[in-house]
Amino acid sequence: MVYSEMCGNSSTYWNGKECVPCDVKPGHDVTPNCGRNDHGGYHDDAHTKCKPNTFNDGSGPYCRNCSSCKPGNFIEKNCTTTTDTVCSELRTTTIPVTTQTHQSFLTSQQDNASPKVSVAFWALPVVFFMLLITCTLLILRMKGKRGQCTKMCFKKRPSFANQAFHPITFAAGDNDLEDLLNENIRSAPLQTVLDNLDVLEELVILLDPDTRGLKNTKHLASHCSFPSTWITYTYSMKDSKSPLRAVLEGLTSRNPDWTVGHLAKLLRQIDRNDAVVVLAKLKPSPHVQLVL
Repeated sequence: MVYSEMCGNSSTYWNGKECVPCDVKPGHDVTPNCGRNDHGGYHDDAHTKCKPNTFNDGSGPYCRNCSSCKPGNFIEKNCTTTTDTVCSELRTTTIPVTTQTHQSFLTSQQDNASPKVSVAFWALPVVFFMLLITCTLLILRMKGKRGQCTKMCFKKRPSFANQAFHPITFAAGDNDLEDLLNENIRSAPLQTVLDNLDVLEELVILLDPDTRGLKNTKHLASHCSFPSTWITYTYSMKDSKSPLRAVLEGLTSRNPDWTVGHLAKLLRQIDRNDAVVVLAKLKPSPHVQLVL
């Protein structure tokens, strides 16, 4: 099922001027037209996880079938949602033995037949015992270091820039917002976010800064088809007005029927689940009911 009448390619969407490609996400399929229609509305998430035995390494919009190893090869690495199967050939090494070499070996054995042979046989168990002790000590040492690494890595987990808010992760396959936002909040008008100054302030602190590795208000505005020149201008006026507030005001003006649920889906698409948690603090009026 496609959502765009302007774009024949289902891996693109209409941004108001032209058909542009959907963002490619490793381990995921692009949903038809990124889940968007030609009027800026959303019908579905932009991505869905790859099905079993398929993968997407980020080189294209869709997942591909995992490769199978040819007969005589073995699987070095299993296929994951982001990498294909890695196969390796079985190789055998043979040592050519000629008649002359065999005769030379027998001659050398006859020449060396002496009491020294018995000494060599006595030395082999001793060498084997020493190697066994050395391997055991190495294994014990590696286990001890593994425990130390676990403690060190736990202590060095990076903290979020703002200690008051912590990003969260969702379990695999969890595409619903019901666990985080109740029906009253999801169906509340988007204007509710602008009216609740405490929630708005927390969202501004989370989304307006340019934090490395985290998507922010710029990405949110881009997903809503705001022009890049407008986004640049709002950030140039950041000292006098929050870019996030400008984006939310623009959305409520362009889409007066939008709800908090629409904003939550956009935040999920830019991987800002911590901002979705902040929306749970909204307290919309219980008598306000809107039809999505």
